[in-house]
Order: sequence, then structure tokens, then C-alpha cells
Amino acid sequence: PGPPSLLTASLIPGYFLEDFVDMLCNQKLHQSWELLFHHSVVIVCFGIAVLLQQYVGFALVALLVEINSIFLHLRQILLMANLVHTTCYRLNSIVNLGTYVVFRIATLAWMTHWLFLNRENVPPATYAVGTVGMAIMTPMNIILFYRLLRSDFFK
Repeated sequence: PGPPSLLTASLIPGYFLEDFVDMLCNQKLHQSWELLFHHSVVIVCFGIAVLLQQYVGFALVALLVEINSIFLHLRQILLMANLVHTTCYRLNSIVNLGTYVVFRIATLAWMTHWLFLNRENVPPATYAVGTVGMAIMTPMNIILFYRLLRSDFFK
């Protein structure tokens, strides 16, 4: 991998580690356990890619998921500001759902597909970590998608 890719991938475990520690210190475990689990998977997967300097591009594709995080976080801010019944919230809900499908579900589907197609070329330990990571992230994201649909569209 080139230096910019490796540098970018190197920053991710640190960011998620900092957020992990912040959640441990400032949130109740029953409120944050899913995100703590998510962050653990990201830290391990990106950490392996950086340490081995392999599959960095694959790891960086996972960052496409974070495009949707902009709208998930804006949703939380609008909820905290009690702006649920506004045009802004409604518009964000639609964009959030669209970016969720494109940048979360489609990205995870592509990554799972790539991993499956390249299983012969990926070392067994790396393949196992990738497969477990996808097996954790995909259901978590499907459940969150269902919760968003239920909350914002099927009240």
C-alpha cells in the first residue's frame, strides 16, 4: 500500500480506541455495548491490516460506511434538540436511509462478496478475521437499519 493509504488506515484504530475509552468512561454499559463491540471489531481488523501492511485497500473500503455516520449523528442531534417533527428531521431521515443502503449495506455486501471470491488467495488467519468481522458487522447493521425504519418510518 502507498503511504497515504497506510497513514489513513493507521489513524482509524486510534480514533475508534479513543471513542471506545470515552464511551466506557461516560456512558452506561447497557447503552453502549453494541458500539463498544463494533469498535472492537474495527480496531482489530484495521490493526491487522496496518500491522501486516496487507489488505489496507480492503480496510479503507470499509470507511465508506462512515459517510452514512454523518446522517446518523445528525439524526441524534436533531432528536436531542427535540426537532423530530421538522422538515429538517424528515429530510435527514430520507437521506440517512438512502446513504445507509448505499454506503453501509452495499459496502458490506461488496466486502463479503470480495472476501468470498478471494478466499483461496487470503491466508487462513486473515480470512477468518475478515469473515468473523463481516459476520458481526452485517447483522448489526441490518438490525440498526430495521430500528431506523421502525422509528422514523413505521411509527
